[in-house]
Amino acid sequence: MFKKILIANRGEIARRIILACRELGISAVVIYSEPDAGMPWVRLADESYPLRGATAAETYLDQEAIFRIARVAEVDAIHPGYGFLSENAGFASACAEHDLVFIGPESKVIQLMGSKAEARALAMQSGVPVVPGLDSAGMQDVELVAAARDVGFPLLIKASAGGGGKGMRIVRSAAEFLDVLPLARREALSSFGDDHVLIERYLSNIHHVEIQVLGDKQGNIVHLFERDCSIQRRHQKIIEESPSPLVTEDLRERMAEAAVRLARVAGYENAGTVEFIVDGSGEFYFLEMNTRLQVEHPVTEMISGLDLCSWQIRIATGETLPFKQENISRRGHAIECRIYAEDPARDFLPSIGTLTTYRAPTGPGVRVEDGVESGSAVSPYYDPMLAKVITWGQDRPEAIRKMGRALRDMVVLGVTTNIPYLLAVLEEPQFQAGNTTTNYLNEQMAGWTAETGIDEDMLLAAAVFEVLNRGGKEMHRGNGTAGDAETASDPWNDLSAWRNL
Repeated sequence: MFKKILIANRGEIARRIILACRELGISAVVIYSEPDAGMPWVRLADESYPLRGATAAETYLDQEAIFRIARVAEVDAIHPGYGFLSENAGFASACAEHDLVFIGPESKVIQLMGSKAEARALAMQSGVPVVPGLDSAGMQDVELVAAARDVGFPLLIKASAGGGGKGMRIVRSAAEFLDVLPLARREALSSFGDDHVLIERYLSNIHHVEIQVLGDKQGNIVHLFERDCSIQRRHQKIIEESPSPLVTEDLRERMAEAAVRLARVAGYENAGTVEFIVDGSGEFYFLEMNTRLQVEHPVTEMISGLDLCSWQIRIATGETLPFKQENISRRGHAIECRIYAEDPARDFLPSIGTLTTYRAPTGPGVRVEDGVESGSAVSPYYDPMLAKVITWGQDRPEAIRKMGRALRDMVVLGVTTNIPYLLAVLEEPQFQAGNTTTNYLNEQMAGWTAETGIDEDMLLAAAVFEVLNRGGKEMHRGNGTAGDAETASDPWNDLSAWRNL
């Protein structure tokens, strides 16, 4: 087992990995940018090292600085979390050059599956269904137009090296194809340094369903069932759940078998996710493979009882999976909601500021993964996700009810959040019926506006915070004795107008 791991990430995923390290008896080392100094996950780590700068490029993407700190801290391995360098094949390769274990798949597998074109070819080779389409490599634009007509419109042009919806354009006719193609290529080149694009038939009213896989270095690969991630805005997931409300046992078995087969052909090890789209007739098609831990991994952990983060580390040390597919079962239903500092009523504009009050929900079947606390600053430099709330129930209706209660109990003051928007989704009839596609938010939530009613719990939390804050200020005005501090910080001593008798 490793003695010390450096976490090349920040926020809630850094905190999640720290907890996994502690349970395994491993020292956790974190790095932090100037805006992240003082964040709770920095204090939670066994060791922390500063990075100069604020932007991602200056800090969490600076490989030279990361390896320098890894050498000083004398770590055995690096866990990349998700985002940043987690799917960077060059970084994984450089870890080996620095005698460090990269906690993830081999660099050659990251590179293979990171190319949508190569991953698509591998899927076809493995007998995994793919969306009808073609690879533009080596083809002239005139040839592509003719081939596009054969595939059939509407079409989707997407970057081979892309993700998150960048370098992706819908083309509805041959007349606009030659106009849109160079735009998609330029966006792909600007975003990913590669203008290679794929042409695929555009399928509307689809469901986004992914299969979690886990493989060890001995060639054993299992799946941990599916997650439904159809609730998306701009190709970014905001609600995920498992099991999928639309997947039948037959479809689940066929998709899982295809995912495991693809992973085996790729020589995959560690945690990974094979993403599919499912059309209205129940046919599924390979979309891509994410070679890292997913943001939504907690819903799989909740229904399977397996700790994915811990198993990532254990597999990286060479441990063999002690369970086979037939030993893995699922129980109940889990839902995850991503809490963002953003304003859904203003086109999801990020909300920057200080969390004057932050209170996470608790209770049976409620799990929260976060990287903030009261007083934490939400900066413009990173993703505005504050936390993930995950609930578990015996069935889907129970999980939804628990999520509604948890989100209403959650207090976030100082910035605008998407909590009211998430609650509106949870209460919407189509969502409750499990009848949602990737177009759901555009179709059912277009024009949504927040209610203007006063939330008494939020006002009470703000009042308590103000009283406590005043108490702290009074303490500094005293003569510095323990009695003064004790009296000044007691909110009841500041409430002369009433008493709870």
